[in-house]
Amino acid sequence: MSSTITPTKVQESLNSIRPYLQKDGGDVELVEITDNGDVVLKLLGACSSCSMSEMTMTAGIEQAIRSVMPEVGTITALKD
Repeated sequence: MSSTITPTKVQESLNSIRPYLQKDGGDVELVEITDNGDVVLKLLGACSSCSMSEMTMTAGIEQAIRSVMPEVGTITALKD
């Protein structure tokens, strides 16, 4: 795992977008940070079945993480 990609930093970036997800009945959870700096998330609640979840991932969640840690590799979201 890259020394600058930490669970704390990922959680902080997720917390910046979490209120918007929760407002619509969804949420996101950190599952794993791989040794090569990839982040695996899990979409929860309404986010797991929403037709807009791909846009939420790209325009919201991914952007929030990359704004804090641009060195993150792939960001993948598993659905509930």
